[in-house]
Amino acid sequence: MALDNAEILKIAKLARLQVNANQVDDYADSISRILDLVDAMQKVDTDGVAPLANPLDAEQRLRADEVTANNQRDDFMAIAPKAEAGLFLVPKVIE
Repeated sequence: MALDNAEILKIAKLARLQVNANQVDDYADSISRILDLVDAMQKVDTDGVAPLANPLDAEQRLRADEVTANNQRDDFMAIAPKAEAGLFLVPKVIE
């Protein structure tokens, strides 16, 4: 599918992209080749092929859910300007 310069400029305007006039031919050629590739891929017979979520069929390795940091809540409460019942007290900003 070949695109002409007018179509490239229209696409650029819709996408709110600035395209230099001297680059329009290059963009038209590049996008046309991409669309040709998509057309060729659509012609491939995929009947009987199961869709893949991952081409490698790999599973994500997860680390164990373990506590690695110490609880420092009391230390932070001790250095807070104002704290009460485990909460930081801040000045009222909305009336």
